[in-house]
Amino acid sequence: MSRYLGSVCKLCRREREKLFLKGERCSSNCTLDKKRGKNGPGQHGAAKSKMSDYGKHLREKQKARRVYNLTEEQFVHYYEVAEKMKGSTGDNLFKLLEMRLDNVVFRLGLAVSKKMARQIVNHGNILVNDKKIDVPRYQVKIGDVITVPEKYKTSDGINNLLEKTAPNIPAWLSFDKNKVAGTVVSEPLAGEVSHPINSQLIVEYYSK
Repeated sequence: MSRYLGSVCKLCRREREKLFLKGERCSSNCTLDKKRGKNGPGQHGAAKSKMSDYGKHLREKQKARRVYNLTEEQFVHYYEVAEKMKGSTGDNLFKLLEMRLDNVVFRLGLAVSKKMARQIVNHGNILVNDKKIDVPRYQVKIGDVITVPEKYKTSDGINNLLEKTAPNIPAWLSFDKNKVAGTVVSEPLAGEVSHPINSQLIVEYYSK
């Protein structure tokens, strides 16, 4: 399955909630806040019917995929890995997703959206323990230090970005604004994901 290149606003309309796929722009200029945003996309978007249990499971899985900007194949891979780990499959799944490098870059406030974070990593503008890592799926570990090359640390773009995003950094990460460096201090807990998602519904979806 190829990566989705269409309007991300349609994805939020399909899930009938803000997924913040455009970052802060979703707070001030969102289709869901307008009249046509009340309906799902497509000619049958306005149709309302009771959702089946399968439909609820599917929608939760699709929502998670879209929040983390993953293809179905990638998401299934993470689920299979999580299933083999000790503990709750749902908690393990989101621990793996949260500790992807592109997600960590976003959570540290170095990008306004996960799509932007993925591009920054792909372009080689992120260092992990002073080594350039250009693989968005790279799994960070406790103690890893994530930063940007020296030439970007004093740029107006970075400073303006951090002014807006720094207060939203989760407890499992720490950030030194002066050094423009973030550290992974622990693994994320079940309630510390970047968007509210019911992991149990996803586990039930793949268990059928």
